[in-house]
Amino acid sequence: MMPQRVRLQYERTVCNPTAIVGCQVRRDPEGSTERYTRWINSLSPEQLYTQVFTSHGPTVVMPTWFCSRDWFLKVGPFDEGGKGVPEDLLWFYRSLRLGGSVLRVDECLLIYRYHQHAATHSVLEETIWTLRVNFLQERVLDQWDSFTIWNAGKQGRKLYRSLSLTNQKKVKAFCDVDEKKIKKGFYTYEDSKERPKPKIPVLRVKDASPPFIVCVKLDMTAGVLEESLASLKLKEGEDFYHFN
Repeated sequence: MMPQRVRLQYERTVCNPTAIVGCQVRRDPEGSTERYTRWINSLSPEQLYTQVFTSHGPTVVMPTWFCSRDWFLKVGPFDEGGKGVPEDLLWFYRSLRLGGSVLRVDECLLIYRYHQHAATHSVLEETIWTLRVNFLQERVLDQWDSFTIWNAGKQGRKLYRSLSLTNQKKVKAFCDVDEKKIKKGFYTYEDSKERPKPKIPVLRVKDASPPFIVCVKLDMTAGVLEESLASLKLKEGEDFYHFN
């Protein structure tokens, strides 16, 4: 920890007694998990809420957390189920469900060591996936009448299949930039028990309409995804949410 960490996070928490207060970090060794570290350190105050559904997990990383004892006692103890339990994500979601806020001190107050045997690597991807899908449905999709899944590929189709039947019926289309998927025209849910099997249109991005659930990884397309979202003048948290 940096010498000023406790003081700076304490000062934010005194004014925000129901908040999880995080901070920016520096990885050791330098350059470890470069995309993840950039994400941790550069989210805007609004994105600390809107990007809680991504595969990166909590928008303020657990080793940086600081909160009041009263708030910790209200949210309750960590899940002590042991290896493979994403106790940070479970606690983070529970805090948000109770109306807790998320803040970050925009100074590097922690050196965050990376090593290959960290407990985080024992958590199964499918465990995280199920928690994320359920939280997305609870917080967003259950309130929407319809939406478009941005990505007709593997991740977009997996999200569709993971949704409740009610929310599957709200998917009006997939959209993509891949001409092969667009020319095919639709995605057929072959494992559906419904007859006829659901067929979801696949559209070009420019022909699709919001709101969107974006199933394309951030910071992986040389800015193409981010430029596309900006060009459509969409507002994160209203017109779209990132899921991957």
